Amino acid sequence: MNGMTKLDYEVIVIGAGVGGIYQIKRLADLGIKATVLELAGDLGGTWYWNRYPGARFDSESYTYGYSFSKELLEEWHWKERFSGQPENLRYLNYVADKFDLRKYMQFNVRVEAAHFDEARTLWRLKLSDGRTLTCRFVIMTLGLLSQPTLPRLEGMDTFKGRSFHTYYWPQEPVDLAGKKVAVIGAGATAIQVIGEIADKVGELTVFQRRPNWSAPLNNSPISETEMADIRKRYDEIFAACARSPGGFVHEPDRRGFYEVSPEERRALWDRLYDEPGFGIWLANFREIFMDEAANAELSEYIAERIRRRVKDPKVAEKLIPKDHGFGIQRVPMETHYFEAFNRPNVHLVDLRETPLERVTEKGLRTTEREYEFDVIVYATGFDAITGAFDHIDIRGTGGQTLRDKWRDSCSSFLGMMVHGFPNLLMPAGPQSGSASTNYPRGIETGVNWCTDFLQRVREQGQTRFEATAEAEARWTAHVVGMYSVMLMRKAKGWFTGYNSNVAGHEEGKVRYFVYNGGAPKYVERINQVAANGYEGVQLGVDLAKAS
Repeated sequence: MNGMTKLDYEVIVIGAGVGGIYQIKRLADLGIKATVLELAGDLGGTWYWNRYPGARFDSESYTYGYSFSKELLEEWHWKERFSGQPENLRYLNYVADKFDLRKYMQFNVRVEAAHFDEARTLWRLKLSDGRTLTCRFVIMTLGLLSQPTLPRLEGMDTFKGRSFHTYYWPQEPVDLAGKKVAVIGAGATAIQVIGEIADKVGELTVFQRRPNWSAPLNNSPISETEMADIRKRYDEIFAACARSPGGFVHEPDRRGFYEVSPEERRALWDRLYDEPGFGIWLANFREIFMDEAANAELSEYIAERIRRRVKDPKVAEKLIPKDHGFGIQRVPMETHYFEAFNRPNVHLVDLRETPLERVTEKGLRTTEREYEFDVIVYATGFDAITGAFDHIDIRGTGGQTLRDKWRDSCSSFLGMMVHGFPNLLMPAGPQSGSASTNYPRGIETGVNWCTDFLQRVREQGQTRFEATAEAEARWTAHVVGMYSVMLMRKAKGWFTGYNSNVAGHEEGKVRYFVYNGGAPKYVERINQVAANGYEGVQLGVDLAKAS
């Protein structure tokens, strides 16, 4: 489908993570001339970069893997209920090698700019190696959490020891034995790191700005026998994920919160807290996401469990959030995190009491004192969801930039297209169903929809598509409206675009990044759009006229 314009590729995919791997598989199966451009030295996305101790799934492994190949499901044995980073990267490499996908991938390539050429109906991509590539369609599989952020502290370049963001944890082993280590942050990544390294370092000091709710992961090995049983039940497992609002095996308790006695509620929470995974969050009553009183009761239960696990009552209270309830933002899962603070070599610094002033040659200085360290670990989060897009100069019709369009908030059609940016698809973009769900389940949904749509465009001989302004406005209003009933709207997390390390993303305006109507409702809506002939999308420029 080159028409009279000589294109380098018909489709260019940006990003070789979980989404990009599946997307190029679908394109290759259709015989479409396509390539994947990847910044990293190899494939894997999240699981290539995040090599910090404790990095692992919070989804059950067998629900995270791809579902598109029965043969792949039969061949792969997940070794743990919640698999760790090394195994996850091996899995993605296994998938790429099994389906011979590497030949479509280009590594160590940064896409600096992507500009839409209106006159010739194509995209021009400027690459860091000096090349410019052209294509008809661009598919961005950039990842939701792929743009790490560092704190805005003075003196960060003066520290004489080793320091790095968890996202850039070195590929070679980092010797922490006997070392004085600082961890800045208390989000999901910090919680994994702290629980993993507390008994392996000399001294560990945690600098916490805001505590996060967290619950036990309860990980365990998967035996050959159990894996054989899982293989028999894959259809049932994926069907359960499709029914669940979060795309996990955990489905909400359908009883009304107030129809159940307090004693029964507590019995349920006791069971869920000790079970593996997100059950305490997602197999709970639906009211905990919308009703202040119901959420407060659950939050107090979780606080009690934390108090039981942390010996020092003062430390326990510092680890219990007071500014938001349990489960109104994605819950970090932990292994021995709270017990780490019972160790004599682990110290907690509350930055609300003694803020960080600067990084020094020897370590960190707060308003109270200076600390000396051998290693500083920045577990300071991400410019989430739109951040990776913002770091590419993406220009649509009339030269408008996507960065400017999304500067204050966000808008899209189905989370997969943007008005003013023709021939651009995002299988897991802002306001799609992937941000708040079990990521690969959302990825497969998004990739399949985008690929089916592209097939339709090609079959009709069209070379241009674009979501209408009206369709985008309707979708964005729908997404915004769903926030109004969810307690999530009050959260200071990446679901609402909060990140104090990003200028302009501090407390204040909510950015409506996430489709929080649940996976079943999202799938129903996007399938309806397809069934209605992709209403809301304008097709144009006949292939024979493209030049």
